[in-house]
Amino acid sequence: MLTLSVALEERSYPIFVGRNVIEQAELWLPYIRSHQVLIVTNATIAPLYLDRVKAQLAGKQVDEVILPDGEGYKTLEYVNKIFDVLLAKGHNRTTTLIALGGGVVGDMTGFAAASYQRGVDFIQIPTTLLSQVDSSVGGKTGVNHHLGKNMIGAFHQPRAVLADLTTLDTLPERELSAGLAEVIKYGLIIDAPFLQWLEDNMSALLQRDTTALAYAIHRSCEIKADIVAQDEREGGVRALLNLGHTFGHAIEAHQGYGAWLHGEAVAAGTMMAARMSAKLGWISAADLTRTEQVLLAAGLPVKAPADMNEDDFMRRMAVDKKVMHGQLRLILLKALGEAVITGDYPVEALSATLAESA
Repeated sequence: MLTLSVALEERSYPIFVGRNVIEQAELWLPYIRSHQVLIVTNATIAPLYLDRVKAQLAGKQVDEVILPDGEGYKTLEYVNKIFDVLLAKGHNRTTTLIALGGGVVGDMTGFAAASYQRGVDFIQIPTTLLSQVDSSVGGKTGVNHHLGKNMIGAFHQPRAVLADLTTLDTLPERELSAGLAEVIKYGLIIDAPFLQWLEDNMSALLQRDTTALAYAIHRSCEIKADIVAQDEREGGVRALLNLGHTFGHAIEAHQGYGAWLHGEAVAAGTMMAARMSAKLGWISAADLTRTEQVLLAAGLPVKAPADMNEDDFMRRMAVDKKVMHGQLRLILLKALGEAVITGDYPVEALSATLAESA
């Protein structure tokens, strides 16, 4: 088992990576302060892992909320179902919520925890690769609005994160690939040697080799933890983690949440960011090809949906959280392993990128 920490002073918390971490209750039960626990999961995950978690909580008041599965349910309406159970079952300010599921469950549970009685504890048990390497770490919580993804939410850090590799055994291949989009992102933005490792080990990752997956998850979390410790609320360097996301969120919103998986949209968006970086002369044609090849090797799309045009992108991107003073900031590549946050680019380069991708 591998362990690391997100260093946020009194709000620091551990990330445990390994097989059967759920059953190692001695690691995570100390992060539950009282006898009250609410497990939030979805209809796909509950039959697989809910009983495993409940078995570790003997002697506590354990309640549960089982949500429908899918990005389309990541709304205030369904977060309210979590509040309904918390109130009906008399949960107080020392309760702990447990998010058992992928990024949608984690984001919704975290938002409910941030809001209930103005903030209660929660623990993340992410069950997808994408949530293990990205959304479960860093404290971003929230829900979607039909005009924009994750536009309603709060920063609220978990008390602990359990990345149990056994949950990846049942993960559909499409979702495994979607998670790899976020793993590849870390190499592209800050760690060129890790990108090379991913290129060399992509086959092992797709075959779910335990050693390869453990290393990829640990390194991804290590990079994110370091960035979050520097910039918890995304006032600066943390925005680098959004490589491909501005374009990707536009794809998700336009197609309808859930039609494209988040990682698939991020992959296409990452390729758009790389193409724009090449147009600006920041990365070479060889770098562009290398970016495309590693995404394709992971089984990911490298083009935007055929039914999206430049206007569709611009309309969706206008409500992106990285718009400041009317200027859309983008995360682009100065080199493979070096990303920058910039609003200083010729609008013609963005327009050409959108036109080429549409």
